[in-house]
Formats: sequence, structure tokens, C-alpha cells
Amino acid sequence: MPILESMDSFRQAQGRALELLGFGPMECSYRIVDAGGYWRLRDYSGGESGPPLIIVAAPIKRPYIWDLAPAASVVRYCLYHRLRVYLLEWLPPAAGDDAAGLDEYADEAIADAVARVADGKGEVRPFLMDHSLGGTFAAVFAALHPESLRGLVLLGSPLCFQPGMSRFWDALVSLAPARLPETEVIADTLLSLLSALASPHTFLSSRLVDVALSITDPAALEMHGRVERWTLDEVPLPGRLVQQVLQWLYRENRFCRGILSVRGRTVGPSSLRLPLLAVVNTADEIAPLASVKPFIDAMPVRDVRLIEYPGETGVGLQHLAVLAGRKAYAQIWPQIIAWLGALFQRQEATGGAAPLVCQEAELLA
Repeated sequence: MPILESMDSFRQAQGRALELLGFGPMECSYRIVDAGGYWRLRDYSGGESGPPLIIVAAPIKRPYIWDLAPAASVVRYCLYHRLRVYLLEWLPPAAGDDAAGLDEYADEAIADAVARVADGKGEVRPFLMDHSLGGTFAAVFAALHPESLRGLVLLGSPLCFQPGMSRFWDALVSLAPARLPETEVIADTLLSLLSALASPHTFLSSRLVDVALSITDPAALEMHGRVERWTLDEVPLPGRLVQQVLQWLYRENRFCRGILSVRGRTVGPSSLRLPLLAVVNTADEIAPLASVKPFIDAMPVRDVRLIEYPGETGVGLQHLAVLAGRKAYAQIWPQIIAWLGALFQRQEATGGAAPLVCQEAELLA
């Protein structure tokens, strides 16, 4: 699609301009420990102590939203609390991988990452933590392989897409093309454009309001700029994956209805049998409470916690507030770490693993 490719190039140029103005990411060091044609696994841990955590990034953008700057970094926060942090990032599909779909993204790639962290011994089970569509994929994987994980943390991750859930999703599914070429790579600009058309308030006017409210707060203004730079950093996706996400997840709501078939297995809420923590920003139209609670209510396990969070300014998009907001790090992340720590200690009650630090930490300067 030449028009989309041209728009994608323009957005990349805008992103580079913001980076020249000082709004680029400030990521901490990592090493690549595994890779496939359309993904690779980062290891930030630098050691063997502490329980492993795999972050599954959303596939439509670059993964540094998890490590924007020292004062807004899930990666650093989790490392400080003695977690061994890995991140599964998505790459532009290589030749031969341009026909990958949910089988590959929501099962194969995550399974390879989990196996790499477990090191083939079957004794190490990681936590999985995810945001947005990355969380949707991770939940599908967890429903397929609950025995391979300790627990699942979903941050602003929609799981249900029934009509009337939100104006954004109703508009998005009506605007999206009925069919996409499944053997081509689709520029992510398509999803960005569709999202902006579906909810101009969320993706346009609210961002202008956010920068206006941040104008007297230099730290908030700087974070807004970093988030804006990130929103312009696209990752192209296989046409088959985009088509399946739009049709199977968004239009037909197969996962929440319990009729999603991945790798020949049918999964839904009844398949997700492991501890789960979900964080919902009540100001977020992309992943509202109605996109999460019906799924959780239908799960067969009771070890589930739902945290509602009212959002904040200085984050550009409310959908990203839990990853970039100062209030989120002061109020929400201590609860996430405490939940992980308590779960780890319960599961390792007879072992000798070091406990997580559960008290609130100061953000790194």
C-alpha cells in the first residue's frame, strides 16, 4: 500500500525530529538472548537471582515505552525490585514470516521466549507482564499454556470486544477494511490512522489538552514529548495477523466468547487457569473496564485481582499512563510488585528463592 508507506515514512521523519529535540528514549542496557524472524528476546537481568519476568510488548510500536527514561521505566522499576527482566519485542517480519498470524504471535514466539527463560529444565516458570495488544496475545498464550507460567499481569489490555463496550471499538470495527492482503506486510500507520478516525478525542484532542495541562510542569511536559516521539515509531505487521486481529478478536470477539482457535486448540476465559492481576485506567477508552471484567468474571480461578486507576496528566495518551505516569509509579506499581511478591512467596514457600522487595522504592534519578 504505497500511500500507507508514504505516511509511515512521514511519521518516522516526525519522530526523528522529536528525537533531535531531546525527546528520544533513554533505555538501559540489555543483551539479546534469543530471536526469530519477527521477534527477539532482550535480557536486562545481568544475573540469576530473583524470579523471571517476561514483558510482552505490543506489536504495533517499538518496545521502549517500557523504558522511556529513568523516571518512567517499568524495566528499571522491576529490576530494582529483584526481578530478572526479559522483554519480547516484535521486529518487522523477515522474508518468509510475512504470513504469520495469531498462531505465531500469540503462541509460537511467546512459547519460545518462555522456553528460553526456563532454560529447558522445566523448573523455572516466569511471570508474564503485558500492555495493550501485547496483553491480549499474552492472555491467549496463558490460556493455551497456563502450566508454563507463575502468573499474568495485564496493563490496559482489552480481552472483550462486544458491541457497545466503547465508542472507540464500535467505530474501529466499522471503519476497518473487511479484508486485507494476508500475504503482504501492512504498515502500522493503517492502525494508527483507523484509531485516530475511530476516536479523534482519544488520539488527537485529548493529547492537545494533555500538553496544555503540562505546560507549567517541566517534568510532565518532557514526558509528554517522549510519549509523542514513541507514538510515531511504527512496526509493520504481517497482513494475516492484522486481518485475524481485526476479524477474530475485534469483530467476532472469539476469545472472550471462548471460541478462538489457535494451533488447533480452542481457548477462552475458561482456559485461563492461573493467577491474574489486571490494571484498568478508568479514563482509557481503548481498554475500559468493560473490556476486561466480563472475561475475568468468566475465569475458573479466584486468584484474580483488578486494580482501577483514574489516569493522570503528562502522559500524552491515557492508554499509556500506567507505563509513563508519575502517579502510576507512586500508587499502582507498588501494588503490582506486592502482588508479584506475595504470589512468588506462596508458590515458593518450601524453596529457598529470595523474596521480592515489596515496599515502595524511590524512582531512579
